[in-house]
Amino acid sequence: MFLKKKLIVVGLACSLAVPAIASAEGFGINEWSAEGVAMGGARMFAEDDPANVAYNPASIAKVKGTAWKSGAVYISPHGKYTAVKASDGSIVPGKNVVHPGILPYFYYVDQIDEKQWFGIGAFTRFGMISEFGKDSIVATNAYSSELKGMSITPTYAWKPDAKVSAAVGAEINYVALDLKKKIAGGAYDSETEGDTTALGWNAAINYEFDKKNEIGLVYRSRITHTMDADFTSTYSALNSKAHGKVVLPDSYAIGYNHKFDDKTRVELNGTYTRWSTYDKLLMTFDNGMVSNDAKNWSNGWRYAIGVERKLSDKYTLMAGFAYDGSVIPDEHADFMIPTGNRRTYSLGTQYHDKNQTVALTLGHLDIGDKDISPKTGDGFSSAHTNGNYAKVVAIGYERKL
Repeated sequence: MFLKKKLIVVGLACSLAVPAIASAEGFGINEWSAEGVAMGGARMFAEDDPANVAYNPASIAKVKGTAWKSGAVYISPHGKYTAVKASDGSIVPGKNVVHPGILPYFYYVDQIDEKQWFGIGAFTRFGMISEFGKDSIVATNAYSSELKGMSITPTYAWKPDAKVSAAVGAEINYVALDLKKKIAGGAYDSETEGDTTALGWNAAINYEFDKKNEIGLVYRSRITHTMDADFTSTYSALNSKAHGKVVLPDSYAIGYNHKFDDKTRVELNGTYTRWSTYDKLLMTFDNGMVSNDAKNWSNGWRYAIGVERKLSDKYTLMAGFAYDGSVIPDEHADFMIPTGNRRTYSLGTQYHDKNQTVALTLGHLDIGDKDISPKTGDGFSSAHTNGNYAKVVAIGYERKL
């Protein structure tokens, strides 16, 4: 009995990696506004847009006067898998339970004077929803994984001359975890719940070569989370507190903006995230158990291109494409994030007058296949995800004050 209990507890330690797992490629949230979604996340140089607080803090210097923006992004993930049953080698197909997520956002920017701005944003940088049937063959790996997150980012920007603007800001990052899985070969249900708040910072700088060409750089710091979670199970002897430290990696984003004329512009963006900081997960339990789980993720790039075209004084059309490379080795992949490389296609529009703007965006995420490795106690010997995609709908409203 002691050995059985020990194996179950050690296996559960892996589940508390979700805050870092959820922020990897397919679950690192880049959908911070309707316009940002429309341009594939390449929205570092938008004119008069409070959402610059999220995409490029140095660009809040492009906001004239005072403005706020609010809205939400709806994401609905879909996918299938095939698993090889460990007991007899038979092929078992399955699919996820469609569980949409809604990501709200809010931004406020105030121009203090000709050279100074203050801004604050509330948006999601890390989050995920992944759900499979409670009675599915993959339920021992993970059948319900949810991470809710929110970042609040007070920001100060300074524009010393016509060509340069710079910004620095803090980040208050909150995440809440709810993970459910079968344990002991599927004999018992379990749930892991916890939340944590940690601090980070960011800095950005823009340089305008001329009226048509501009470049920008944004740095976001590492954020170290110490999570205390409650683990409960229908096998009550296992109930315990669990503790671990997870470092969300730092990233660099570089962007280039070119204006063809007063109506048309294009942005190019590349974001480099140092996921190699997530090489292992060390967990301790109040019952005396310790787990040291290797992850060995690699660093990764996200590339995006966005186009914005003003059709008239009131209407603007936007389009975008983004590519995220997977950073997770197959030997460490699981059903908490069963995704490979992803491609995002999006199209959006704005209606605006002197004091307000309304935006609507539709997007499609083509999510690549992934081989999943079994963990101790899983009922499958191998698994492969396929046909993964997500639907995206985003709305936004901006008001000048």
